Amino acid sequence: MAAMTLDQLRIFLAVAEHLHFTRAAEALYITQPAVSAAVQSLEEGYGVKLFHRIGRHIEITEAGKLLEVEAQKILDQVALTERGLRELNGLQRGELKLGSSLTIGNYWLPKKISQFKIRHPGVSVNCTLANTEDICAGTATGLFDLGLVEGEVKPSLKKCLEEEIVGSDRLQIVVGQSHPWFERAEISLTDLTETAWVMREPGSGTQQRFEEALQNWGVTTAELNVILVFNSGEMVKAVVESGVGAAAISELMVKKEIQLGTLRSIPVTNSSNGSGPTLEIVRPFLKLKHRDRFQTRLARAFEQMLAGNSLPDLIPRRAELILPTHKS
Repeated sequence: MAAMTLDQLRIFLAVAEHLHFTRAAEALYITQPAVSAAVQSLEEGYGVKLFHRIGRHIEITEAGKLLEVEAQKILDQVALTERGLRELNGLQRGELKLGSSLTIGNYWLPKKISQFKIRHPGVSVNCTLANTEDICAGTATGLFDLGLVEGEVKPSLKKCLEEEIVGSDRLQIVVGQSHPWFERAEISLTDLTETAWVMREPGSGTQQRFEEALQNWGVTTAELNVILVFNSGEMVKAVVESGVGAAAISELMVKKEIQLGTLRSIPVTNSSNGSGPTLEIVRPFLKLKHRDRFQTRLARAFEQMLAGNSLPDLIPRRAELILPTHKS
């Protein structure tokens, strides 16, 4: 038994509406024999009578009335589905799945998402925040359409993840008002080992970039007095603001506190007498996507928006060292 088709249902509904085979054929712009054949195929296929043939007119049967209700539901749902697919293709609806590291997700990405929503109000944006390692892994497995991180992508994932710089910021060494460095104009590299430090957890993009900078400066994390490790930049900021230790933290995260004077950003020089150039840590914001997985039009549209609004790489005012950028 052949399954009923959408065309058969459309023909049946036209006959049920007009209660006339010829007028149904005229409404559908097909021949009357084609209408009769479609109705006959349904009746024979399911062993029911859909219409009573009485003289020169027809009447719908109980089976026909049942099919009329259900067929209309089916065709209504098909029309809704077709509309949804057309709107999805036109960027009018659908879901964009983003994964973002914490600093980017809390301080840089919200404005970008808002801009995207203004352009595509019917689109749902689902953004997951986690540390850089988790976002890289999720993008590699297809959990996210796009990932946004400020840390290094593991070598094992570089083969499947494509990277592109879409922005950047600086890490700043900050201390609270009660810290001995608060009134100092600058510190030297040797000073870094003489205070307590509050750090982000391994796997954090902030921590990765800070450790890279230290290595380039000839300092290892083993030389630092690390007293606290947190998996939240907000916790690091709050503890340092209370006067406990120093921290390397995104300038986006501490902009308000520095303006209020509850935190102080301390420049680092490579000279013990403070006469050398300032050392700065500039880190790129990376957009990640899988090299081989299908990219939806929504993901491509968000990429284009990021490319159009991306910030230029920050150029330090006085810099001896800038961390190397990562190009796709």
